[in-house]
Amino acid sequence: MISSLEGIERLFLAAALAGLIGLERELRQKDAGLRTHILVGVGAALVMMVSQYGFFDVVRQDLIILDPSRVAAQVVSGIGFLGAGLIFIRRGGVQGLTTAAGVWLAAGIGLATGAGLLIWSVAATAVGLGADLTFRLLEIRLRRARRKGIMKLRIQCRDDRGVLAAVTAAVASEGWNIESAGFERQGLPEGVVEIRFLVSGGSSNPPLPTILLGVEGVLAARQ
Repeated sequence: MISSLEGIERLFLAAALAGLIGLERELRQKDAGLRTHILVGVGAALVMMVSQYGFFDVVRQDLIILDPSRVAAQVVSGIGFLGAGLIFIRRGGVQGLTTAAGVWLAAGIGLATGAGLLIWSVAATAVGLGADLTFRLLEIRLRRARRKGIMKLRIQCRDDRGVLAAVTAAVASEGWNIESAGFERQGLPEGVVEIRFLVSGGSSNPPLPTILLGVEGVLAARQ
């Protein structure tokens, strides 16, 4: 059995460690931030201590044997429902996975802290933060390197599938890769559409807008 003071110290340590994970999410303006991670970490630590030490008054040697891991297993399962609420699909992509994983990690840190595995909980916090920040920086560098060769292209043309197909074929024929394309009809004359391309990788002479102006049905083209 641990003292009340030691139990309180574990709760505060769980709050501090889980809060570090949540702070990174908070700074990036994610749905589950500092408060959520602190609550998850402290709650998990409390549940773990209750599982370990909360039944000593009914336990008798060689009469009742309790397995503290049974409650910890329920925390691991239950936190999955909280994480699932943070994951959603937007524009065909899955978002919230990293935040959900952070909440799950905060629960694990809380369990380890509540069980008295303090070095492990500190190490898990360091590894979690280190991995997230390191790969975040790497992701930013890769995006910047990729965007160096990207060009924005705006084309106004007749709102006709044949014209759209011809424009796409002309862009590809010059060696450009179409990264994304958006269409805008609002504020334009009837029967006219504006296509906004992000293209990369090509190098054409004359410039691509000039080439596209030669496509039948293209009314205007500019970078």
